[in-house]
Amino acid sequence: MSFRPDVTVAALIEQDGHFLVVQERAARRVVFNQPAGHLEDGESLLQAVVRETLEETGHAFVPEALTGVYLWRSPADRTFLRVAFSGQVLERVNGARLDRAIIRTAWLTRAELEHRRDELRSPLVLRCIDDYLRGVRFPLTLLNHLGIGTEAGETGSGAPP
Repeated sequence: MSFRPDVTVAALIEQDGHFLVVQERAARRVVFNQPAGHLEDGESLLQAVVRETLEETGHAFVPEALTGVYLWRSPADRTFLRVAFSGQVLERVNGARLDRAIIRTAWLTRAELEHRRDELRSPLVLRCIDDYLRGVRFPLTLLNHLGIGTEAGETGSGAPP
């Protein structure tokens, strides 16, 4: 039996103490999560987080730092490897359509999210925010995308792919 964790990316976007989250339908529940999703074949982690943020919020995302890498096993016995990025969103992209599972976007404080703990998609939502609030930031140059979504040998950078 081979072990294959789901590789996902997430965007931590904070403005004035509020975090951009999405309310979405997932596994027959309505939950809150950061803009997040699965890495697709042939794309870099940076490309994935930019794409997922656009698909789930309608906004372009500019990654600025790596906030953390998290390995989590869900109660359904699936394992996720989440790579979280902090950064900024730009104005809404004209004509952007949100994924079908997205109900709405919202700006919520950490306290508001804590109050909705039972509505969070996973414990990773608050863990990523807590690391961000503690000032955890790693340079994007920590990432190396060798022949995937970038020129062979190119490393991560502060500019969106």
